[in-house]
Amino acid sequence: MQMPNLAPIPELYVSYESAQKLKVEAGNLPSWDLTPRQICDLELLMNGGFSPLKGFLSQADYDGVVENMRLADGSLWPMPINLDVSEKFADTLEVGQDIALRDQEGVILATMTVTDKWVPNKAREAEMVFGADDSAHPAVNYLHNTAGAVYLGGPVTGIQQPVHYDFKARRDTPNELRAYFRKLGWRKIVAFQTRNPLHRAHQELTFRAAREAQANLLIHPVVGMTKPGDVDHFTRVRCYEAVLDKYPAATTTMSLLNLAMRMAGPREAVWHGLIRKNHGVTHFIVGRDHAGPGKNSQGKDFYGPYDAQELFKKHEAEIGVEMVDFKHMVFVQEKAQYFPADEVPEGSTVLDISGTELRRRLAEGLEIPEWFSFPEVVTELRRTRPPRSKQGFTVFFTGFSGSGKSTIANALMVKLMEMGGRPVTLLDGDLVRKNLSSELGFSKEHRDLNIRRIGYVASEITKNGGIAICAPIAPYATTRRAVREEIEAFGAFIEVHVATTIEECEKRDRKGLYKLAREGKIKEFTGISDPYDVPENPELRLETENVDVDNCAHQVLLKLEQMGLVAG
Repeated sequence: MQMPNLAPIPELYVSYESAQKLKVEAGNLPSWDLTPRQICDLELLMNGGFSPLKGFLSQADYDGVVENMRLADGSLWPMPINLDVSEKFADTLEVGQDIALRDQEGVILATMTVTDKWVPNKAREAEMVFGADDSAHPAVNYLHNTAGAVYLGGPVTGIQQPVHYDFKARRDTPNELRAYFRKLGWRKIVAFQTRNPLHRAHQELTFRAAREAQANLLIHPVVGMTKPGDVDHFTRVRCYEAVLDKYPAATTTMSLLNLAMRMAGPREAVWHGLIRKNHGVTHFIVGRDHAGPGKNSQGKDFYGPYDAQELFKKHEAEIGVEMVDFKHMVFVQEKAQYFPADEVPEGSTVLDISGTELRRRLAEGLEIPEWFSFPEVVTELRRTRPPRSKQGFTVFFTGFSGSGKSTIANALMVKLMEMGGRPVTLLDGDLVRKNLSSELGFSKEHRDLNIRRIGYVASEITKNGGIAICAPIAPYATTRRAVREEIEAFGAFIEVHVATTIEECEKRDRKGLYKLAREGKIKEFTGISDPYDVPENPELRLETENVDVDNCAHQVLLKLEQMGLVAG
């Protein structure tokens, strides 16, 4: 008899013949180029990973999900899945119209019938879904500063899967996994969700979970979008493959999940459970602070350590997947083995290394003990994350026009070139305007675009082990944060606020720009007719009045030395 968790589930794809015909017809439809996050969502809609959804949520479904985690028909669904688009694109559409959904290369993946179009209350969405309208949360920041202003809802017709060139053999649709479990005769399967490399504690934890549930094990890591600053998925998958040999092949498999995480804690845990049920899983390991994003603006955790487990437990029957508690595993020195923290024999010496401590050891090239991780995993991590003194990094100066950013940046560049070891590139505001952004004006939109371009170039320099020194005005905190996140995926980002007062900048003004701004001849001038968001927590704040340039540049150098980015 077929087990319900292993029976095929509906997908949204049409047949191959229909897809060829639809592709030609879709070529004439208005089309939307999907963002990376939307591509992840569309893939899981089309392959049944987001079942029972048949497309992007209608307004009624969205309202129900935001307010009480339920679709309009009463089904449990905790996460809004909408097609967010720009106002400009939304204005061209009528309700009832079909649109083509394309990937970033322009390939048509699906069509969508627009049944709903509305402007959401994003503050309410943040409050209800993520627990607070606090931009320290990466998904709330995304909601307000990256996502489109208008939401579209409507059913989707799948034409083809998004193309993945990496780890193809490790990627399975829900139906492919269900067929695999059927073929092997697996009835009970416990899934382990992770966005981090696996260390020995994880191995012990998954072994125990599988034993307790008397189930086979599916290691099901997320390789879509995770939290800014996480280890990239290429490195993580290489780490997983290195560890897979330590598991019994007959009872363990690994598959990659192309999910864009929201880091929504309790709601995310329920969402992960529903997605895993669609993949044929019967049990799911829910961690302490499962899918938590870290600290809020007040420096406190967004969610309590057991909030996710409690919400999952409450809806366990409806999810259709049994929860397995994630136990915090620690190494007991005398026994030379791992124990759950609450089962440690009295008087034992407990050893543990936090994620922060692991990152510090990697950054400083320190030893990572074998009791903590597998040598193969450490080797992979060291390949991608060399010690800080060998990594690329970006020094990002921000401040008013005339504050001394360019002069200090030039002096710093010379000092770093004198030291040698890494190529140094100066991306000065005026130089960038001339060579990279010559067609841009000084509207808010254009200034943002200019800073994004600087950030993109700096991230490429950082990724390739060089030093980028940037010296734009960069008045807006949200844009600086976006640049920071882009660069921190590859190396360190050092924000230096050149804190010269506006009065002093006017005194120094050789180009006469402030005078023209005061007379209204230059519009939208930072500090006069346009705001400047003072950095709240820069890595360094420089006071330049009555301080010579050499001293300022030297302060930056000392900061870099303190952070381990240049050798002392």
